[in-house]
Amino acid sequence: MAAITSRRFFEELSLIISKPVTVIDVNGKSYEGELLGYDSSTLSICLGNVKGEKGLAAHRLFISGSSVARIMASQRPFNLDALKERLDRVFPNMVQIFPEAGVIVVMGKIRLNETGILEGTGPAADRVRDIYQRFISETTQP
Repeated sequence: MAAITSRRFFEELSLIISKPVTVIDVNGKSYEGELLGYDSSTLSICLGNVKGEKGLAAHRLFISGSSVARIMASQRPFNLDALKERLDRVFPNMVQIFPEAGVIVVMGKIRLNETGILEGTGPAADRVRDIYQRFISETTQP
């Protein structure tokens, strides 16, 4: 059970890579920036385009895992699994998901991610684009 929860923890942390976060350190100082990466053994993190207290601005900030008290993500991660399920209804057994890359591949030739179609043309790609756009409009409604 511990292995499952540990894996889930790192999956959740991976979902907020390249997303805006607020990090509070053990001394109560806060930093806002983009989570660029983390070290899974020490939980040290790297932030980009950082804004901190007292006007601190930095291109990159590395924070030791022992200094991190909290990481807060205000932006909901993109639900790649739900999009895959939607595509599976139209393209059964032809949709693959690669969560570590944040990519879905349809029919082995149409690639898309949270921003839309990356590769692929033709009627099938047009259909995937329509499904993606409908998914986005339905999931971003308040």
